[in-house]
Amino acid sequence: MRECARDKQQISGACHHWLVEGLTPRFAWQIRQAVDLGPAVVAAGARHKLSERLVGLLAARGHASPAALDAWAADARAGLRDPALLPDAAAFVARVGRAVDGRERCLVFGDFDADGLTGLAILAIALRRLGLDVATYVPDRTDEGHGLSSAAIERARVNDRTLIVTADCGTSSGLEIELARAAGIDVLVTDHHRPPPALPAAAAVVNPMRADSTYPDRGLSGAGVALKCAQLLLGDEALELADLAAIGTVADVAPLVGENRSIARLGLELMRSRPRPGIAALLSAARVDAARISPESLAFGLVPRLNAGGRVGDAEVAARLLLAQDAAEAERLAAELEAANGVRRELLATALAEARAAVDAQPDAPVTIVAGPWPAGIIGLVAGRLADERGRPAVVFCNSADPWRGSARSGGFDIVAALATMAELFDRYGGHSAAAGCHMPAANFVEFCRRLQEGAADLRPTQPSLLIDLVVEPHDVDYRLLRELAGLEPVGTANPQPLVGIRGMVVSRVRRANGGHSQLVLRKGAEVLDGICFGRDDLPDVLRDGDRLDIVARLDSRTFGGYESLQLEIRDVGPAGSLDQVAPPLSQPVRAA
Repeated sequence: MRECARDKQQISGACHHWLVEGLTPRFAWQIRQAVDLGPAVVAAGARHKLSERLVGLLAARGHASPAALDAWAADARAGLRDPALLPDAAAFVARVGRAVDGRERCLVFGDFDADGLTGLAILAIALRRLGLDVATYVPDRTDEGHGLSSAAIERARVNDRTLIVTADCGTSSGLEIELARAAGIDVLVTDHHRPPPALPAAAAVVNPMRADSTYPDRGLSGAGVALKCAQLLLGDEALELADLAAIGTVADVAPLVGENRSIARLGLELMRSRPRPGIAALLSAARVDAARISPESLAFGLVPRLNAGGRVGDAEVAARLLLAQDAAEAERLAAELEAANGVRRELLATALAEARAAVDAQPDAPVTIVAGPWPAGIIGLVAGRLADERGRPAVVFCNSADPWRGSARSGGFDIVAALATMAELFDRYGGHSAAAGCHMPAANFVEFCRRLQEGAADLRPTQPSLLIDLVVEPHDVDYRLLRELAGLEPVGTANPQPLVGIRGMVVSRVRRANGGHSQLVLRKGAEVLDGICFGRDDLPDVLRDGDRLDIVARLDSRTFGGYESLQLEIRDVGPAGSLDQVAPPLSQPVRAA
């Protein structure tokens, strides 16, 4: 018999923590620190018709002043920065102006992932609106890899294109840019990756990450930089391209704060109200309702399909889709990407199984490093999964050809800085602190492993954690709370989906669902709430009707058969009383006197 944790006091009702055999939270639960709200902050929230609870949530996320709340509630355009503040902005505009005056032919070169593809589309559309003859080029991931390629330069030379504009790449392409200059071709770089010590000899390097940059928002995505360059050329007319920039921003996992939040807000509104043909076709293929589009549906619906061409097929298909003006053509191209995405899923499942088996031999290594004959287009996905599962950085190599292609993912460890300390081992490398890639001769693999493991020797695996915004009782879970939490949108990196800790929910029913998930019906007084717990097919084995649980969940609503109802997307569960171990009884924001 299950017993109460407090001297079997279940009869008196004094018990608050029931032991559920075999049930422990899988995550470390943490509560956001509540912030005392001064009168000026409360007044600022009231001025913008924000509830005091929402003001408290925003304050706990760092928006704890009247000015910060004013910025949060302002029109999306108010959060955009002056593009003229970008480094080399004037040089960029001047060189494009010369191209327009001289009727030059241009090539827009974009990386093969969703950020590069949307950046390419933005620049191509903007330059064409100026009357320029513009061709596009997306490199082959396997044959050319990341960055400006010699094949693209040769294409431009043969076709008398005297100006190349890059999207989401180029800062580390010094040798290729020298090759272009020797062929009489100028290169305008638009990029957001960390620059090498010496910038390339391009006509302009528009990159907010440059050491000499004074741009206020350095966290723009590649597509975000492209949008700012389009603003330099077209003014406010360029904001019609914010839908493309929003996709790139989400795809690159850029922080959804500051200017990125403004870009996302503008782009999401465009996609909801009048999606361009290519985006409409992708929404249809992904079965996403345009009226309910969100960063989450972009990340899990549109972005994988845009990336699929570059991973297992032809990335040019995605570029043509984003630039399509005809609905029938867009639907045909979207169908090609849908098929490629299906192949990508199958290849990823196989590669993940093989990689997991291989890393079992290195349980204590500070960095997971594995090599296999997997497609270069999916090793980044494998690295991301391994890093998440093992709580440590991961580097995955495709060893089917020399030099090997490597992809690294890391949280809390600057992986690209680590690669920079051994740059002589690579033919090329680049990326961000949390994600990087490289081309490395096979003969350097052993030395690479030794030096990276030594450099990360002090790292320890971390238990995944959940950061809870608010702890409530079951009766507080209602549509009012859902509406208040919606005030944090759009949510994403650096502004995550709000998580609610709910005390003392009672299990009414639990069953397995397809795909390795569990569905729960939970009681809150006389009412019930449906919940889905993804990736937890073990719950039916440990839960019984009547069990009392503390849960961490995201609130959502769903419509079925014409009826709307609240639903809990459950992230973790623990026995009742678990939240009391990490939060005081009252964790609501407190108003200062």
